[in-house]
Amino acid sequence: MQYPVSPSKIRLLQNKMAALGLREWEFDETFVRASGAGGQNVNKVATCVVIRHVPTGLEARSQKERSQALNRFLAKRALVDKIEAVRLGRASRIRQEVEKIRRQKRKRSKRAKQKMLADKTRHSEKKALRSSVRDYT
Repeated sequence: MQYPVSPSKIRLLQNKMAALGLREWEFDETFVRASGAGGQNVNKVATCVVIRHVPTGLEARSQKERSQALNRFLAKRALVDKIEAVRLGRASRIRQEVEKIRRQKRKRSKRAKQKMLADKTRHSEKKALRSSVRDYT
């Protein structure tokens, strides 16, 4: 499969796919006519690429470029990014919840405790002044 893209970018995409455990045969590609401005090229040539990852059902579409091969690369890269976001999103959400619980259970530092107590004292003094003003009226 040849793309009009630099070999280093192709290698990066293949490495990302390998890291996520994605295989070429899991992708379903269709080529359709692009929409929008472009005249005869848009109306005559199927340069828009729609790639679907069959196991997850995620889909990506690209019609940015006039070249079908370049759109194919762009669509595949967008789809791999979507799949990565979905997979890492679940893992990071769990990690965030664990970190939140850990922060809640962590003991406050002495400095933080002193600051909190100072704020409480200041607030209670402010409230005490309110009651003393009411007594005079």
